[in-house]
Formats: sequence, structure tokens, C-alpha cells
Amino acid sequence: MIRYYGRRQKPRRRIKTAVALEYQRGRDPAPTVTASGRGELAEQIISLARAHGVYIQEDPQLADILADLDLGEAIPRQLYQVVAEVLAFVYQLNAEQRAAAPQEQPQA
Repeated sequence: MIRYYGRRQKPRRRIKTAVALEYQRGRDPAPTVTASGRGELAEQIISLARAHGVYIQEDPQLADILADLDLGEAIPRQLYQVVAEVLAFVYQLNAEQRAAAPQEQPQA
């Protein structure tokens, strides 16, 4: 039997972090940070993204790392792979949504 005689610590409540990235193939060498915030500002970023139909990837560790970057700063090479996986997933979702959307007929 293992006994613990230490002081129990309350679990820390995690502060929400949100980071917005922008990347345009052919124009940008790497994704850049366009918005970043913690707490209430993070909630506002997330709310705005949802209102505009922007995909939200929940990855607290990645968000914490990206939040340390300055606005307009490109992501470091060490994050290319993980961010590329997220972007590939977003591109796939966008393609599926376009394919599922009804096609508008031109007006005569």
C-alpha cells in the first residue's frame, strides 16, 4: 500500500488560449499569427471564428506554444508538420462543404 502524506493541491483551472493563423499557398512562406489571446480575449477570438464558420482545432499545448509568438510572426519550422496536418484537415473539410453545397444556377 502506498500512502501519501503531502498536502493535496487543488487542480489548476486552465486559462483558455486562442490563436488564429493565416496561410495562403503561393503567397506566404509559412502560416502567420493573426490573433492571439488568453481568457476573455480568447473567448472573443473563438466566438468570432465560429460566427464566420472558421474551423476551430482544440489543442491546448499547440495553442500555448503559438501564443508565445508575436502578431504577424511566422510559425517556427519545428511546428510546420503539426500545423500542416491541421491545415490539410481544414482544406479537406472546406472541399467537402463545397461539394455538398447546392450549386447556384445562373439567372437568364
